[in-house]
Amino acid sequence: MSDRPLTDKQARFVQEYLVDLNATQAAIRAGYSVNTAQRIGSENLSKPVIARHIEQLQASRANDTAWNATKVRERLEAMADLDVGDILTDDGTMLPVKQWPKIWRMSISGLELVEMMSGDILSVLKKVKWPDRLRNLELLGKHVDIRAFGERADSDEDNLAEPKTVIYNVAEPVAEVKVTNAASDA
Repeated sequence: MSDRPLTDKQARFVQEYLVDLNATQAAIRAGYSVNTAQRIGSENLSKPVIARHIEQLQASRANDTAWNATKVRERLEAMADLDVGDILTDDGTMLPVKQWPKIWRMSISGLELVEMMSGDILSVLKKVKWPDRLRNLELLGKHVDIRAFGERADSDEDNLAEPKTVIYNVAEPVAEVKVTNAASDA
């Protein structure tokens, strides 16, 4: 089978298909009739020359993003080593988010600020949610094929994936850190 070039409309279909992997919508955006878009989209995906172009572009995108097993492992290792001391000052107050190490800023799954008045004193409560440390270690262990969490992960997997919430009152130095399960906060 020859590798003939795509028509302009087919090339546009390939580009549009990569947007959302929806063949019908890609056909419509590529200029095919709305009435025949579902059939044309399906037909286009079944054509070997179009399928090869899609595969090549997807492979190229995978290389461009540079997310590979090594980068995933490195990120999991960095997240496993997060130290709350990196985001607190010597008196126990929280640093401004812009001063946090980059791995902290990339790893949190939520940040909530709540202002509270007590008389004429304004307090700001900060809730920081980050991925569960045990779950990260489990994923890291799977990545390097350590089976340290085998039975526990299988029997209690849902609890491992829940993020934790740490609450700091920044109006005064932190004397106590409250760690709660995010699911129980809801």
